[in-house]
Amino acid sequence: MRVPLSWLREYVDLPATETGRDVQAKLVAVGLEVETVEQTGAGLKGPLVVGKVLTIEELEGFKKPIRFCTVDVGAANGTGEPQEIVCGARNFAVGDKVVVVLPGAVLPGDFAIASRKTYGKTSHGMICSGDELGMGDDGSGGIIVLPPEHEAGTDAIELLQLVDEVLDIAVTPDRGYCLSMRGVARETAIAYGLPLRDPALLDVPAPNAYGYPVQVADPIGCSRFTARTVVGLQPEARSPIWLRRRLQKAGMRPISLAVDVTNYVMLELGQPLHAYDRTRIDGPIGVRRAERGEKLTTLDGTVRVLDPADLVITDNRGPIGLAGVMGGANTEIADAEEDTRTTEVVIEAAHFDAISIARTARRHKLSSEASKRFERGVDPQAAAAAAQRTVDLLVLLAGGTAEAGVTEVTAPSGPRTITMAADHPDRVAGVAYGRETVVRRLQEVGCDVYGQDELLVTAPSWRPDLNEPNDLAEEVIRLEGYENLPSTLPTPPSGRGLTDRQRLHRRVGRALAGQGYVEALNYPFTGEAVLDQLGLPADDDRRRTVRLVNPLSDEEPSLRTTLLPGLLGALRRNDGRGSHDLALFETGLVFVPAGQETEPVRLPVDRRPSDEEIAALDAALPRQPRRAAVVLAGAREQAGWWGKGRPADWADSVEAARTIAREAGVGLTVRAGQYAPWHPGRCAELYVSVNGQETLFGHAGELHPRVIKELHLPERTCAMEVELDVLERAVDGALQAPRISTFPVATQDVALVVEQDVPAADVERALREGAGELLESLRLFDVFTGEQIGGGHKSLAYALRFRAADRTLTVDEATAARDAAVALAAERTGAVLRGA
Repeated sequence: MRVPLSWLREYVDLPATETGRDVQAKLVAVGLEVETVEQTGAGLKGPLVVGKVLTIEELEGFKKPIRFCTVDVGAANGTGEPQEIVCGARNFAVGDKVVVVLPGAVLPGDFAIASRKTYGKTSHGMICSGDELGMGDDGSGGIIVLPPEHEAGTDAIELLQLVDEVLDIAVTPDRGYCLSMRGVARETAIAYGLPLRDPALLDVPAPNAYGYPVQVADPIGCSRFTARTVVGLQPEARSPIWLRRRLQKAGMRPISLAVDVTNYVMLELGQPLHAYDRTRIDGPIGVRRAERGEKLTTLDGTVRVLDPADLVITDNRGPIGLAGVMGGANTEIADAEEDTRTTEVVIEAAHFDAISIARTARRHKLSSEASKRFERGVDPQAAAAAAQRTVDLLVLLAGGTAEAGVTEVTAPSGPRTITMAADHPDRVAGVAYGRETVVRRLQEVGCDVYGQDELLVTAPSWRPDLNEPNDLAEEVIRLEGYENLPSTLPTPPSGRGLTDRQRLHRRVGRALAGQGYVEALNYPFTGEAVLDQLGLPADDDRRRTVRLVNPLSDEEPSLRTTLLPGLLGALRRNDGRGSHDLALFETGLVFVPAGQETEPVRLPVDRRPSDEEIAALDAALPRQPRRAAVVLAGAREQAGWWGKGRPADWADSVEAARTIAREAGVGLTVRAGQYAPWHPGRCAELYVSVNGQETLFGHAGELHPRVIKELHLPERTCAMEVELDVLERAVDGALQAPRISTFPVATQDVALVVEQDVPAADVERALREGAGELLESLRLFDVFTGEQIGGGHKSLAYALRFRAADRTLTVDEATAARDAAVALAAERTGAVLRGA
């Protein structure tokens, strides 16, 4: 909501010395989010005056039309002689009043004006458009043409109200009343402790039987409908300058007098209105839900297929407006330039259900100034005053006559009352405000308050957000000042630190960060398109997703079943922005439906749910395992004076899985596998032991080239994804610190020849088991293939470290352990010692 300070002063007698920054500070203190204070006309320096065009000479021989004008600027130029000005605009004629800036003036943007020769003539100044003066779009598309009653030489800076301050307020959904000058003025008056001149306090005639006929078929969707009629409007009447300027400062474009007046009253009182050309309405105005298949052409020229849940305004022909959102084109107020000009209007001021309007606006992707207000809550009691204010302005500015008929259709409703203990705000805030302060603050926001220790509070009609004692307590606290609340640190109860599960997840994150990975947090949403790009088979479980009822994006309507799409998207964005050496990780939930979920139960709010109710709710949820994933691309080690760098490859993704397993003190087994979206020849299956049973933990490796091409990823991109819940089950008790022996290590190297298709992991497992308890560590340090060992075979060289905790091993003991390891490897994998 843009609030001109000059307009705000009409309702609150602010001190003359108060600036926009001062008002901003006051409003922020009472809870309004004033984002900026705009200085309109900043740097503007006159002379800037009204001029009358005396002559226009068309200059020939140029690429674009150029006109040489003489303009009467009165005595503003010091001589009284006509001012000669060259201008390229064509939307003015001889006799028109225009805005002229004379030499010596400075326009916004530090644009100094001086006499200069151009197009063979000397131009002494400039005829101005709205954009050149920083006024914004006035709808003219060119030079400002003023009403004829303004005298030549009049100061245009004051006439056009060019110098002002505008507060830009971000109105939160619960403060819809502040989408009006009335609402902001009320908050300003409270902040300064000054009286408010309420613009809604008008003499409104009582409803009678002579008004325009209105039939409301849905009183829940439309609880109030006021209709007034004004006839005899002067077709040539234009919006006065003050009205157009206030609309422009508030961020709206002037259109025509009738439309400008309804917009002005909406900004002033917060009540959206609509003006219909009465000659274009066929029969009574109706309010009902749309029928399936009905269509409506809205004011933006779009033909919309209506939904049965849409609330519409109708006449005998069908829908003529989308209630609370936008009017229809078939009853639009005719522009003053059209042949059939509007001289009779019916003014609609209605109150519509907030939820219905919000859903209609989102359904049709049509957000308007009216819908923004209705869905945040509009004062139902302001409809009659807004209609009267509109009538008064049309009579005043357009020479119209208000008909005596007043239509008002209302649904029965009562005041909203809230019972609250007088000391409730004290207990919420931890501050002793006292009953008098509580009552005074609630009365300032418009509440009626009765009672002593137990207060009976009637909320004002413009505050639909006040429904509970805590809402009232918040009003007292914010007006007394959030900054005055005491700051007290809570004392945590002892023995309630992180759980084992939480500690494991944190250790995993720290370990990956220590390995050079950067954490990326992504939205947990996905769509079919990215699953296709990942090359997942049609029967892949990851395609069975939980679909959202109201997704943020139609392209991602489901909850994710894998972390990879979000991470790969982050990698692609960073690579596209010039960061090519990337290592990203994420830990988070995925959502795996079992297909046996039940209908969720609605839990009670007046008591703690029972264990059975909580269990029933849990049964309705999909399984939500926590996973960790990494993606890599570019250089894993940078080149420098220390030597050559190296690119990231599949082994780095496997090492990331090993890092995670080490944090849990769990051994990891790696086997070759095939699993989309990884390259079938560079994909590793990762296993851990759970209760003595080898369990699949995740996958790692290089992505398939087709996937890399589909997702526009860097070449040789690698990824790893593991399930932390499986890792948690693999943990056997508390993580044990390693015991360091003081006795020396005995190292034995062994090279084994096996067939090419024998996994190195199988050979390593056999060596570990055969070596027994004396084996401290085992490392594969070389893989060799060649003619020396024969075709179809490979040589695996391992370094075995033996150590005893209580003695120094002899050579015979170390050799015996090595031979036992080799013997078991030969038995299980067919390995033979190289050179044997």
